Amino acid sequence: MEIADTWVGVQPGGALLKVFVDAPALEFAEEAVRTLVEELLERSELLADWTIERCEVELHPDLAKESLEAADGPDAPPEDLASRRARLIESAAGDASVGATSDAVDTEAARRRMRTMAGQLRAFGPEMFAVPDEEDKGDDLADHGSGVSVDAAELAAGALVWATDVLLDELFQDAYALAEEETNVAECDRPMWLLDELPPRYALQYDARFARRFLVTAVALTTRFTEGSFEQLSCVAEELVLRILLGRAEVTLETFGLLDEGVSSALECFAEMVYEDMDHEWLYDDSTDGIDESPVGEYLGVAPMGLASWFKPFNDDRYVHPYAADEPFAEER
Repeated sequence: MEIADTWVGVQPGGALLKVFVDAPALEFAEEAVRTLVEELLERSELLADWTIERCEVELHPDLAKESLEAADGPDAPPEDLASRRARLIESAAGDASVGATSDAVDTEAARRRMRTMAGQLRAFGPEMFAVPDEEDKGDDLADHGSGVSVDAAELAAGALVWATDVLLDELFQDAYALAEEETNVAECDRPMWLLDELPPRYALQYDARFARRFLVTAVALTTRFTEGSFEQLSCVAEELVLRILLGRAEVTLETFGLLDEGVSSALECFAEMVYEDMDHEWLYDDSTDGIDESPVGEYLGVAPMGLASWFKPFNDDRYVHPYAADEPFAEER
């Protein structure tokens, strides 16, 4: 199989290596890359003591969509949804006995790891995830947390820490791709991992400089989450970082079959407690473009939400990292 690209991120405890390959199946890609890396470590004297801690394969959603849309022939899935569902159920039934034990082990391992990681989210106690104590039973938290267990809250908190690694890795890759291509998200030939999830109305202005500012903002915010100094979201960019982080946490939980009603309620309560308002969601609705500058926005008390305002503190008491705030955007197009 052909290697399309590689990316290496050095960390205090080792390194993260991402290899992009064109492979006929996910299993082939994982086996080939693992074998390649093992041989590389074996042949490199300086890396002789290194080991592979984790090797996992991901299917890029954009490329997968293109592949499915182009699929044709006798093995293509039927267009009728009922027939397609029947085929999937039949196929799953044949593989269930083989994969059930492995899936159960993976789920339990992920559960233990997330609950262990929950303690790293030092800025937030269990009450932020709708676990009320005796004193809270009469207030709003009790309404949120009447059915949320400590286990569910720890899974939600651990998933946010887990998702932090994913989010930052993806931002590093997007920033690198935009710098290499010297372009923006709207015109980049490479698929984006994260930045294309930002409001599309500004996609032409999401260039490498913007990507680095957004990355630093994400690092600053998640640092306050994990070191315990978080008080409030500081700017629109942080609101968008949190929106994506919550989405990554849900995907992580769902991947391991851990996103049940209790965990969903815990994440929902966390979002409601951290967000002061949800005005940033209007950035995804073109019908509300410019509402922050209109009489309606003034009446509703909507803060400026244009791209030029994303990295500006909401007020003098909020903190935005100097790297992100040091250079105002040019006039918006």
